[in-house]
Amino acid sequence: MMHIASANAFRFLWVPRFLPASGLRVAQITGLAASFAVAMAGVSVDAQTPQEVPPSAPIAIATTASAAPTTLSLQDALQRAQRLNPQYQSAQTDFKSAQQDRIQSRAGLLPSVNLVGGAIFTQSDGTHSGNGRFSASNGVHEYTAQGNLHQNLNIAGGQVADYQRSTAAEALAKAKAEIAARGLTVVVTQSYYGLVVAQRRYANTQAASDEASHFLTITQQLEQGGEVAHADTIKAKLQANDRGRDFRESQLNLEKARLTLAVLLFPDFNENFTVVDDLQLGPPLPTMEEATRLAAVNNLDVRAAVAALDVSAKEVLVARSGLFPTLGFDYNYGLDAPRFETSTNGLRNVGYSAAVSLNLPVWNWWASESKVKQATLRRDQSKLELSAAQRQTLANLRGFYAEADAARAELDSLRDSSEIAAQSLHLTTLRYQAGEANALEVVDAQNTLVTARNAYDDGQARYRLALATLQTLTGSL
Repeated sequence: MMHIASANAFRFLWVPRFLPASGLRVAQITGLAASFAVAMAGVSVDAQTPQEVPPSAPIAIATTASAAPTTLSLQDALQRAQRLNPQYQSAQTDFKSAQQDRIQSRAGLLPSVNLVGGAIFTQSDGTHSGNGRFSASNGVHEYTAQGNLHQNLNIAGGQVADYQRSTAAEALAKAKAEIAARGLTVVVTQSYYGLVVAQRRYANTQAASDEASHFLTITQQLEQGGEVAHADTIKAKLQANDRGRDFRESQLNLEKARLTLAVLLFPDFNENFTVVDDLQLGPPLPTMEEATRLAAVNNLDVRAAVAALDVSAKEVLVARSGLFPTLGFDYNYGLDAPRFETSTNGLRNVGYSAAVSLNLPVWNWWASESKVKQATLRRDQSKLELSAAQRQTLANLRGFYAEADAARAELDSLRDSSEIAAQSLHLTTLRYQAGEANALEVVDAQNTLVTARNAYDDGQARYRLALATLQTLTGSL
C-alpha cells in the first residue's frame, strides 16, 4: 500500500480540478491520483513503510500539497500578472517617468530661487588701501551670502511649448500603459482558459477511456458467448488503446497549461493552485453599434497616435524657439562685503542688485535649423501613423466583433451536438448489446462524443478570448 499521507495529499491537490466535469467518478480520479503519486514519488507499491527521500531529490508531492491550493478567478489572475509582467511594469514605469518630466518642464516656466555663499581671499596690493592685487577683487577679503532669483524666458515661448510637449508625452505614455494592460489581459485570458479547457479535456479523455474499456469488456463477454466475432474484440482493443494514449496526452497538456499560467502568476513558480471554471458565465456580446461607440471613446491605439502627433507638433515649436532670443533676469539680495557682517563702521553691507540679459542667437552652424527640420520630419511621420491607426482600428473592430459574434452564435449548436452525441453513444451501445449494431458504429459514436465535447469546450474558450480581444479596442464591456 502507498503511504496514506502522500495519497491523501495528492488527492486533495488534484481531485477538485476535475469534479465539475460531467460523467467523472471520484473513485476513478482518486485511484488514478494514487497511481500517479506512486509513479512520481518513486514509492514501491509493495513497500510497507515510506521510503526515505534523499536531500538532493525533488520535493515530494506531499510537501507540495501540504497547504490548501490557492483558488484563482480570472480577475485574481489578471491582478497577479500585472504585478509580475515585465512589459506591463515597464509601460507603467514609462508613464510615471513621463509624469516627472511634466513636473520638471513646468518648473522651467517658473523662476528659481537659490542661496549662494562664498569667500574670496586675494593677495594685498601692499598699500594701506585694503585693495587686492587683482582688479576683479573688491578687497583682500570678500564674503558673499545672497539669495538669487533667476528666470529665463524665450521670446518665442520655448518653455511653454516644452511644457505642452511633456504634457502630451504623459498622455502618450498613459495610453501605452493602458494598451499594455489590455494586451496582458488577452495573454492571461488565453492561458487561464487554456488551463480550464485542459482540465475539461482531461476529464473528457478519462471518460472516453472508461467508455472504451467498458466496450472492450462487453465485446469480450459477447465473444465468449459466441455472439460476436473476434474482430469486434480486436476493434474494441484498438479503440481502448487509442483512448488510453489520448488520456496520457491530456495529462501532459494539462501540466503544460498549468506551467504556462504559473509563470505568469507566481513569483515563486507555485503550481499549487486551482482556477475557477466560469466558461459558461461569459458576458453577453453588445451590439455592433454599442461596440463602435465604445471604440470611439476608449480606443487606445488611436489615442496613442493622437498623443504622439501632439508630441511631435510641440517638438517643432520647441525646435523653432531656438531661433529666437532668450531674456534672462537675476535679482540678488544679501551680503557682498570685505567682512562677514551686516554692517561695517555704521554702513550696512546688506543690499540688492539686479541684472537683465538678452541672448541673441547669431551663428551655430545651422544646428537650430537642423533641429527644426528633424522635428518636422517626425511630425509628418506621426500624421501618417495616425491615419494608419484610424484605418486599422476600423478593420480590427469589424474583424474582432465578427469573431466574437461567430463564437457566440456557435455555442448553442456545439452544446446541442455534445448532448446528442452522448445520447447517441448510449443508444448505440444498447443496440450493440442487443445485436442490432456493429462494433464500428460504437467506435464511431465514441469518437463523435469525444470530438463534440472537446469542440464545445474549445468554443466556450474561443468566445471568452474573442471578448478579451474585442475589449482591447472598446474597453470593458
